[in-house]
Amino acid sequence: MEWRLFEGIPGEDVRAVLALARRTTYRRGEVVFHHRDPADAVHLVVKGRFDVRITTAHGDVVALAIRGPGETFGELAVVTGAERSATVTSLEQGETLVLRGSELRRLARRHASVGEVLVRMLAEHVALLSERLVEAYTVDAETRVARRVLELGRIYGGRPPVAIPLIQEDIAALAGASRATVNRVLRVAERRGLVELSRGRTVLRDQEGMARLARQRPTEAGG
Repeated sequence: MEWRLFEGIPGEDVRAVLALARRTTYRRGEVVFHHRDPADAVHLVVKGRFDVRITTAHGDVVALAIRGPGETFGELAVVTGAERSATVTSLEQGETLVLRGSELRRLARRHASVGEVLVRMLAEHVALLSERLVEAYTVDAETRVARRVLELGRIYGGRPPVAIPLIQEDIAALAGASRATVNRVLRVAERRGLVELSRGRTVLRDQEGMARLARQRPTEAGG
C-alpha cells in the first residue's frame, strides 16, 4: 500500500521506516485517541475507516473527516508538538501502522519531500475546515446533508449502488445538522429513488439525482 506521506521517497527508505512502525488493530467503535491526548505518533491507515471529530464546549459533536486506506491521521499534532486536536474512532474493524513522531521527524530531516508533503496536507486540512465554516454560514442544512451523502458515496467507493454503513447521527455530525434534518432529507431522497434506507446504513442509488438535490433550496428539497 502507498501513502501520500511518502511521495518522492526511495522505496528502500520507505520500507526501512515502515519496519519501525507498530501494526495495531481496532474494533468497530474503538477510540484510537482522544482530543487533548499527548501526540506521540502518526497513523497510516491500512484497513477500515476512521472518524475524526471534536466535541464543542456546548456538547455538540462535529465530525471533521473520515480517513480510509492509504490516508493518514494524527500528523498535525506530531508536527506541531501540540496535544491531539480531535478524537479519532474506528467506524469499522480497522488497522493502522503507528509511526512514532521521532521517526517521522527524522525522515523529514533526511528527505525534504516529506516536509513538503506535510505542508500541503496541512494546508488542505485548513482549506477544508475553512470551506466547511463558510458552508455552515451560507448553505442550508438540507443541502449540507445531501452534499455529505455524496461525499460519503465517494469515500465508500465505486458506482452506485454504494452502501454507506453509517447511522444518521454520524451523517448529522458530518453535516453540522440535527438527526431530524438528516432523516427528513433522506426520506425525501428515498421517495425520489435516490437512496434506499435500512437500519444502520444508507444506500446511494442515484448519484446524479443526489447532486441535483444538493444544489436545491430547502423548499425545493422538501418537495
